[in-house]
Amino acid sequence: MANLSVKLHHLNLKNPVMTASGTFGYGEEFDDFIDVNALGGILVKATTSGHREGNPYPRMAETPMGMLNAVGLQNKGIDYFVEHIYPKLLKYNNSVIANVSDSTVEGYVEVARKMNQLEHIAAIELNISCPNVKEGGMAFGTSCPSATAVTRAVRDVYDKTLIVKLSPNVTSIAEIAQAVEAAGADAVSLINTLLGMAIDAEKRKPVLSTITGGLSGPAIKPIALRMVWQVARAVKIPVIGIGGISTAADAIEFMLAGATAIQVGTANFVDPRTTMNIIAGIDDYLNRHQINDVNELIGGLIC
Repeated sequence: MANLSVKLHHLNLKNPVMTASGTFGYGEEFDDFIDVNALGGILVKATTSGHREGNPYPRMAETPMGMLNAVGLQNKGIDYFVEHIYPKLLKYNNSVIANVSDSTVEGYVEVARKMNQLEHIAAIELNISCPNVKEGGMAFGTSCPSATAVTRAVRDVYDKTLIVKLSPNVTSIAEIAQAVEAAGADAVSLINTLLGMAIDAEKRKPVLSTITGGLSGPAIKPIALRMVWQVARAVKIPVIGIGGISTAADAIEFMLAGATAIQVGTANFVDPRTTMNIIAGIDDYLNRHQINDVNELIGGLIC
């Protein structure tokens, strides 16, 4: 068998396949379907500084090639996470990564500081697609100054692997990636969802309570692939590819574009065994092409 392990800053992943935050719960929801420990890593659902109810229903809508969501980061806050969720994560022996979100820099810092004390949390993924309430609601990740500010503030209190998740709803994602790299990010993950909407023509009303939401699934793959390729050429830190990945071929394309690892998101809702199929498919691809090490694929696109 070929070597499937990859190194993501200080993280040694068994293989390059991870799950995307918000699509895999806290891992235990999938225990009945797969061996969660067989994954390179799991990214648990977002945690904020305080309890959040999320957005009113309806907040999810199916689209022809994916889904829209406007869940609104529903969770019970960092203190609940530490007391009730964290102990359940100790059974996993792969890389457990916590997604950190908030609406103020101070909130991000609070969550990151408390996550830093949890030995079994190998890294955090900073979701900078959240609206900055102190700056009129514009997402942290849509400008270099705000992305830099929140990344630097978290870097000051967090000494393990810091991954920054980038928003695609920007003019130049490569510039944002370079900004967070300079601010101390150890890796970047991309892309987060694209802004979209759905309308019920019969009712003449929006399908989502929030009118707009985040589009994910196969429809966004070509955009995500392009952005991963651009960012991988612009930064020196590892890149994690996300966006419409549902097969081993999809994952391999992202690695050829420059991704060190990938995350599977929406496809988990379609088939909870998708990640296992992708791991097996990557192994099969390497054997068929007589490649001994999956790392040979990273950035291997021939142009």
